[in-house]
Amino acid sequence: MKEIILTAKFRLSALIALLAICITAQAAIASHVQWSAEIEQTAPDKAILKIHADIEDGWHIYGLSMPSLPDDSADVLPDPTSIEIEAAPGLTVADSTMCSEKPQIHFDDFMSLNLPWLKGKLTLSRELTLAEGTSGAHIRGYVSYMACTDVSCTPPARYEFDLTMGNPDSSAAIDVETDKEAETGTIASSNESTGNSNTQWWTPVETDNESSGEGRSYWAIFLLGFLGGLVALMTPCVWPMIPMTVSFFLKSGKTRRRAIADASLYSGSIIFIFLALGLLITLIFGPGKLNEIATGAVFNVIFFLLLVVFAISFFGAFEIKLPSRWATAVDNRAEQTTGIVSIFFMAFTLVLVSFSCTGPIIGTLLVEAFTDSNLMGPLLGMGGFALGLALPFGLFAFFPSMLKELPRSGSWLNTVKVVLGFVELILSLKFLSVADLAYGWGILDREVFLALWIVLFILLGLYLLGKLRFSHDAASAHTSVGGFFGAVASLAFAVYLIPGLWGAPLKAISAFAPPLYTQDFNLYGGEFKVFNDYDEGMRFAAESHKPVLLDFSGYACVNCRKMEGAVFDTPEVREIIERDYVMITLMVDDKTPLPHPITVEEQGKTVKLRTVGDRWSFLQRHKFGISSQPYYIQLDNNGMPLMAPRAYDENVGDFVKWLENGVSAYKD
Repeated sequence: MKEIILTAKFRLSALIALLAICITAQAAIASHVQWSAEIEQTAPDKAILKIHADIEDGWHIYGLSMPSLPDDSADVLPDPTSIEIEAAPGLTVADSTMCSEKPQIHFDDFMSLNLPWLKGKLTLSRELTLAEGTSGAHIRGYVSYMACTDVSCTPPARYEFDLTMGNPDSSAAIDVETDKEAETGTIASSNESTGNSNTQWWTPVETDNESSGEGRSYWAIFLLGFLGGLVALMTPCVWPMIPMTVSFFLKSGKTRRRAIADASLYSGSIIFIFLALGLLITLIFGPGKLNEIATGAVFNVIFFLLLVVFAISFFGAFEIKLPSRWATAVDNRAEQTTGIVSIFFMAFTLVLVSFSCTGPIIGTLLVEAFTDSNLMGPLLGMGGFALGLALPFGLFAFFPSMLKELPRSGSWLNTVKVVLGFVELILSLKFLSVADLAYGWGILDREVFLALWIVLFILLGLYLLGKLRFSHDAASAHTSVGGFFGAVASLAFAVYLIPGLWGAPLKAISAFAPPLYTQDFNLYGGEFKVFNDYDEGMRFAAESHKPVLLDFSGYACVNCRKMEGAVFDTPEVREIIERDYVMITLMVDDKTPLPHPITVEEQGKTVKLRTVGDRWSFLQRHKFGISSQPYYIQLDNNGMPLMAPRAYDENVGDFVKWLENGVSAYKD
């Protein structure tokens, strides 16, 4: 067994390490720098804000200023450490921040620049002055920083503080409280330019969320995972292991019954390992945190780059692998033990060996599963994947004659590997698109996305026809039948995508492509008016005497895109919405900063909302007691539900009936 496993080259990829860094970055950043803040009063009207940092050994943050770059440079410097303090009545804050420690100058080879590092324990300070007649003020703000080692950095983070300077008198206290109420009150009001809002629109209501369809996609998550496991079987890292591993069990067993039992235990161990992985990640960080990270630019850009790197590797440019001692250590453990423990370690070795091929599939699966807000998504996704991967080991153990029917390893496995490279490159654009939409970068509009997909599917078709070769491809004198039909499918799909460049809906890829509103040129007609501000839409509906169709969506929500393409883009649904409803679509992962942070109370805790998406996400949790997307609910002009809400369900007839019943309920 040891020789068999060693022949697999221990292709454990760097994906799991990098993915773990990405997933844990935001959750773990606070442990690398411990912060505290205090006010040191130096005179009745003067004080110093002191913020103390204790930086973990081996880590550093950057100085208060960074060197300037040439005007034509494309490099981006790391974020410097800075203090932001909110304005308060009668408070003047010095412009400069002082640091108790002098930065250590470190030469960065990549950027060819000297960068200032701050390490160990230090204190940042800002001078504060009160205006005449002001006896005190509330000091609120945050420290913005990045924590790094010599080789990696966590995403930019903030340490927030809320302190009191002096003794605010009654009038100042009233001013501060009024300001706080105004800040909190903006959660129930629009911008000043849109006028006053009805606070009843934000009042919590009781809804039948159980009938909303939440969780209906669980089977889809499981099937997606199962299909991912079957695809993983066709990779060069896994396929050769099937006959070798099963033959080992059948030959080493004293009886066929014992061999079958051991092989079944081996398959079960594979399922257990992947389930434990999904459960461990989810329990440590929580589905909500994983969902938050999965919709952020940091995660999506890193995963986009990872898939591109893997695609280049699968094309034969290089091979990603870690030192063989990782798998050797586990394999030695398997040889030193017996019984169930030995079989478990053999299964764990297979997981390690195959991860360079299965990692991208698992990563994509976890991203889809983490868009759910509870534990079931990741568990079902990983369970389905593990079942699809482990099933052949059990089947071939029960029916060993099937091993003779397996095609032998050969050049076809390399073809599968290259095809997977194309698939990874195609899917990588989805992750870049999520970040682009959430932050409004505008670099991957719908037509650019489709143009890239068209080119990639054409190149895939040419590869399957043998017209495009990579360095590690074997010469072939003819095109295989399977390659021919694969090329037909790929090229036909490219032709299908072409009308999308001019605005065709392309419902088959609505879950992946950017929304139609990002299309610069559309020959297929415009979309009906959709409000993206809750209060503005509610006010317009009241003035128009129409009910509201409220849609909680997200840029990273795949099922939201499916609903838009399969349901909202149909003539019957579009006609009802245009005629009878005012539609409000709120993106819960919109990263646009609010003009001013909003402080709210939620479940006994003070929460500060900083982005537009934070605000709409809070609205959904606060008013309707749910946080999953898509989520559709009809409201009257007082913000009260007209019907039970709905979630993901592509049945157009049921959706039309639901809309019609909502109109009838509004008129009654």
